[in-house]
Amino acid sequence: MVNSVSAGLIGVVLLARHGDRSGVVYQNYTTYDSTQGYLTPYGSSQEYDLGSYLRKTYLDSNSPSFIQGINTDVADVDQLYVRADAGGGNAILDSAYALFQGLYPPTKDSKTTLANGQTVISPLGGYQYVPVESLEFWQAPSLTSWMECEYFQFHLARLNSGVVFRNAAAEAAPFLQAVEPYLNGMNSSFLNIWNIYDYLNVQYTHNTTFYKSFPETLLQQARHFANIHEQNVFTDSVQNGVGQIAIRTLWPEIFWSLGNMTLPNNKVKFALTEVDYKPFISLFNVTNATVTNPEISGIADYASAVAFELSKNTAGDYEVAMKFKNGTNDKEFKSLKMFGQDSLTFPQLIQALDWTTINSTINWCFSCNQTVLRGCSVFNYSNDPFLNPGSATGYA
Repeated sequence: MVNSVSAGLIGVVLLARHGDRSGVVYQNYTTYDSTQGYLTPYGSSQEYDLGSYLRKTYLDSNSPSFIQGINTDVADVDQLYVRADAGGGNAILDSAYALFQGLYPPTKDSKTTLANGQTVISPLGGYQYVPVESLEFWQAPSLTSWMECEYFQFHLARLNSGVVFRNAAAEAAPFLQAVEPYLNGMNSSFLNIWNIYDYLNVQYTHNTTFYKSFPETLLQQARHFANIHEQNVFTDSVQNGVGQIAIRTLWPEIFWSLGNMTLPNNKVKFALTEVDYKPFISLFNVTNATVTNPEISGIADYASAVAFELSKNTAGDYEVAMKFKNGTNDKEFKSLKMFGQDSLTFPQLIQALDWTTINSTINWCFSCNQTVLRGCSVFNYSNDPFLNPGSATGYA
């Protein structure tokens, strides 16, 4: 954009990845069905540090990214919108709580005065309770849209039997042979590479004996091949392809939050969705961010965050910029380009991506060819020409 942005932000919408978790989370490489693990103290610390960084970035009045009008010390829950995937273990949901401990740490200003004049401070030195909307797997598919999606499984089947993975498997063969003794009987095929990397990473982080005996170069190779695998699984050749489904069901919430922030009666200034790594891959691909920053391809680190910053430029247009912090490896946000631009006006962003969105459960059911699971059985498919070719609206 040619118009410079005025000082401060109107609001920010964030996607954040959960922190380090315990145990191995097995993902079936033919379906990508899985359940969450449990957040470790290390993971809680990572999320707390991310929250502290976000506090310095968005809640410090001296920061160029300060959100105008936001409460900086005592959380105003009307200014905050938080939701998290709650399926299986607690890694993602508890990550959201840990992040907000850093964003709004305990303060003695978190208090109330009773009618009798007594002042009461919240427990734990003024701990602040920020509500998090938890979304279970069975409630809606928006945060785990690839699971039980038949067309996504077709996408996986094509990849698993295709030339890209055959070539990658050939390249990875020496590594897979070298690492097999450390896998405790795990399937050592390239198609299982995410589970291999995850197992090795968990052991290398939490198992002292393994840490001392396992060559770090093998862990680096595991990450390299897992990045190749996941980059193909969660991208597609077209913006509305099923390979991009991890972000396609999140766009409606992102657009809704940004749009509400432009309204004069809106109160929400900080919106966060806590997720796992998959939407990051699809997001960066569908916005062409990886064209100018190829290093962001693949699996985002624990406690990574993407920010959509909303501001108003000198022409009076609402403008959105995208930034990324890759876990604890990055000390601060890096600006990313969307479709080759440093920022887009909000209408431009909507025009570019709204047509790719999956914005309801029934939309997801049709997009995934699912008529039974995840709430799809309640809908009427009798007039659908694809499922019932002989119907009145079909091709009899």
